Amino acid sequence: MASAEAPLAGRRIVTTRAEGQSGEFAARLRALGAEVLEFPTISIRPPADFAPLDAAIARLREYDWLIFTSANGVRFFAERLKVLPKDLRARVCAIGPATRRAVEELGLKVDIVPPEYVAESLVEAFAGEELHGKRMLLPRAAVARDIAPEALRARGAVVDVVEAYRTVVPEDAAERAREIFGVRKPDWITFTSSSTVNNFVAAAGREALAGVRVASIGPVTSATLREHGVAVDVEAPVYTTDGLIEAIMAAP
Repeated sequence: MASAEAPLAGRRIVTTRAEGQSGEFAARLRALGAEVLEFPTISIRPPADFAPLDAAIARLREYDWLIFTSANGVRFFAERLKVLPKDLRARVCAIGPATRRAVEELGLKVDIVPPEYVAESLVEAFAGEELHGKRMLLPRAAVARDIAPEALRARGAVVDVVEAYRTVVPEDAAERAREIFGVRKPDWITFTSSSTVNNFVAAAGREALAGVRVASIGPVTSATLREHGVAVDVEAPVYTTDGLIEAIMAAP
């Protein structure tokens, strides 16, 4: 049990990441004294059709770049990847430390990690690369922003975007929302992606956040919150869960 002197002692904090993916984040919050309420707003599902991903993997040796924007994308890619081609020429770009670790666990070297974990930073990270005619594979969620592939194509790259997984609202999300927000309001709720925001609003409604302070992992997530009419109390200075914790601890 955390002591009363712990920085987040007495704070009730909600996490909204997918089931099974909040463990380290929740553990760090608890170590700082918080009472953590895990409320998965995302359920990770296989793609509606594996054929496009399988076809891309079959042509893997033809690509110059592999781009991964999430650890989930790496996981589903790896599950369909039977054997890594010995003549693989592709260089690898990974957004964020968790994605990088997932890629390295496949035995691949990561060549580019954007300084910030958003699509705009990914595009900037390729500023020094000649992309005309280069073939790129981007395995990602079924619904995602198109900023990166469109910008890379504008520079002459041939970008294949394939669905590696889907995110859906968990079946019990509405019931879980009533349990958490119906009696005693938490102090904070954390959002780590636009999907967590959209799915929360679909399951609980923005009204559930009345009286709850909102912590966002970065500008894209913050923009989605504001589109739903939700005020953002703090935004992580670094777009990671550690950054989220830093922002909450620094809040007055």
